[in-house]
Amino acid sequence: MDIIAKLAEELQIKKQQAEAAVKLIDEGNTIPFIARYRKEATGALNDEVLRDLFDRLTYLRNLEEKKEQVLSSIEEQGKLTEELKSQILAAETMVVVDDLYRPYRPKRRTRATIAKEKGLDPLANVIMLQMTKTPLVEEAEKYIDAEKEVNSAEDAIAGAKDIIAEYISDEADYRIRIREMTMKEGKIVSTAKDKETESVYEMYYEFEEGIAKLAGHRILALNRGESEKILTVKVEAPEDKILSYLERQVIKKENPNTSPVLKETIADSYARLIAPAIEREIRSNLTERAEDGAIKVFGKNLEQLLMQPPIANQVVLGWDPAFRTGCKLAVVDATGKVLDTTVIYPTAPQNKVEEAKAVLKKLIAKYHITLISLGNGTASRESEQVIVELLKEIPEKVQYIIVNEAGASVYSASKLATEEFPNFDVGQRSAASMARRLQDPLAELVKIDPKSIGVGQYQHDMNQKKLSDALGGVVEDCVNKVGVDLNTASASLLEYVSGISKTIAKNIVAYREENGRFDTRTGLLKVAKLGPKAYEQCAGFLRISDGKNPLDATGVHPESYDAAKKLLERLGFTTEDVKNRNLSGIGKKISDYKKLAVELDIGELTLRDIVKELEKPARDPREDMPKPILRSDVLELKDLKPGMILKGTVRNVIDFGAFVDIGVHQDGLVHISQMCDRYIKHPLEVVSVGDVVDVQVMSVDVKKQRIQLTMKFEK
Repeated sequence: MDIIAKLAEELQIKKQQAEAAVKLIDEGNTIPFIARYRKEATGALNDEVLRDLFDRLTYLRNLEEKKEQVLSSIEEQGKLTEELKSQILAAETMVVVDDLYRPYRPKRRTRATIAKEKGLDPLANVIMLQMTKTPLVEEAEKYIDAEKEVNSAEDAIAGAKDIIAEYISDEADYRIRIREMTMKEGKIVSTAKDKETESVYEMYYEFEEGIAKLAGHRILALNRGESEKILTVKVEAPEDKILSYLERQVIKKENPNTSPVLKETIADSYARLIAPAIEREIRSNLTERAEDGAIKVFGKNLEQLLMQPPIANQVVLGWDPAFRTGCKLAVVDATGKVLDTTVIYPTAPQNKVEEAKAVLKKLIAKYHITLISLGNGTASRESEQVIVELLKEIPEKVQYIIVNEAGASVYSASKLATEEFPNFDVGQRSAASMARRLQDPLAELVKIDPKSIGVGQYQHDMNQKKLSDALGGVVEDCVNKVGVDLNTASASLLEYVSGISKTIAKNIVAYREENGRFDTRTGLLKVAKLGPKAYEQCAGFLRISDGKNPLDATGVHPESYDAAKKLLERLGFTTEDVKNRNLSGIGKKISDYKKLAVELDIGELTLRDIVKELEKPARDPREDMPKPILRSDVLELKDLKPGMILKGTVRNVIDFGAFVDIGVHQDGLVHISQMCDRYIKHPLEVVSVGDVVDVQVMSVDVKKQRIQLTMKFEK
């Protein structure tokens, strides 16, 4: 198989783009580096296409390896024909290779192998030839042999049927056709093991849907209901059609001596050998497809969350709410440094509201707090009530925001948090994390395993390695898009930078602590284990402000410094102008990029990127994202009335809708059908995590704590 041609066709890119990308990947370059600094080679393929290319490249190479193993195994058995070889080489999926290899795979002892050991192969051949004029019982009597435990003609026929059943089951063409028929016309059917049991799976207690139409989130829900032993799930295939197809393939002559036996054998082969295997395969394929879809959605949501704009230059009070153990508070200055921590008890059972307010007033006055970041966990609503009352009583202008605290408890108890805050308990660490999540969501959230951040669906039911790899890629892309301050970044942030491993990240921090701040990017080469290749991959993504070379504060890669300096000279500027940010609009002074790129000996795309960087050095792409909604008043579920129009923030996007925070404790659901007037396949076509949207309340169920919202109303 021509892998390059296949990749180009699948991803709808040019062959030379695929070729260049594969070459760069094989040379050990990372996806963010290729996407940002090798645009000329790949024709500016973005990180998303490059990641898809990398995944498919891995699959197709594994497929080629599998074909080689299968071919050599069949050849060793002396059974490789030219026709079989070309079928295997043309196969485009692992499943087809498995189908073709099935008859030649070393088998454990089956009913068919036992029958062959009893010498019943010739009888099976007689039946398959369908030419005998002798009644089968008479033919079978020749094979009676007490020593081989063939005690009657019936025994002999039963053994021959086992041999034929396995032959039918092993025929690759039959399997491929049956799988297609089942996928196209089969159904997934689920029933409750006990209809009286109340559960979240009630809609699946009597459920059936065509396999071809089944949505990913339903597949994952059915799997979970089955693993929790609440549902029984099975594949219902078009059995009559399949049996009649097999009969047409196998019964070539209408012979009264063999046809009835072959019909029975076909039914047995399908029910005992083919159907269970195809059901397993289909369920596994559906799960894989659903997981891939869910991972993509999770990745998109995570990217939006990580790319939320930082709230800069504010002293923030992080508030980790709780009942019995009290609410933990942490005051964090504008640089993320923790200034103070304490515990208050405004919630049940203590209910020391006035005492708590007195503590809060002192903290606000002492540290000039302007923003409170409240976690959305247990006791959040009660805490919010206290905050709103407090804000009305104080002269200072303070606002609050509710942040998603998913993963905070995982972080607080982690080795990393212990190293960062050795003298804090888990509550204090969590409160500090609440504050920092607002100040720089990306820098704080990279400390948490992406799976624990809670912007997906069914993440615990998936292939965890696949999920981790995909989400790790999303975090890596986000960190490299934003860039990292080399002199302040934590090891957990640095390890996501292109080319930097966990060990190198720790070495950078250790070097910094021992030798002081880096004043040039080249100083990185003194860090243990950071060689020229790692330097090439990471340098452009690491920023040094107030260093010796102003270009070190930009996204211009050191390999392009000479070209950047020549460009500045040509336009009448120096690197000092980069430092003083005097280069806004220099792009307008260039009339012919193509010509200038040739003169500077760089690619045109690289030149355009350099100009963009010089115009706005170290520009943060997060500035373009919607800003979070800051609040100073509270709504309760009982205050909501159908028809109310509210502003909300999208918290999570799933296959069937989006959850929107409208300032009450409970997020409301906008179902996919309520998002816009046109037909959409997925909510991500309309909304993303972090988007600020106008919604109208459709209905409120206080008992079930459910809010139905719509985005389809006269605005």
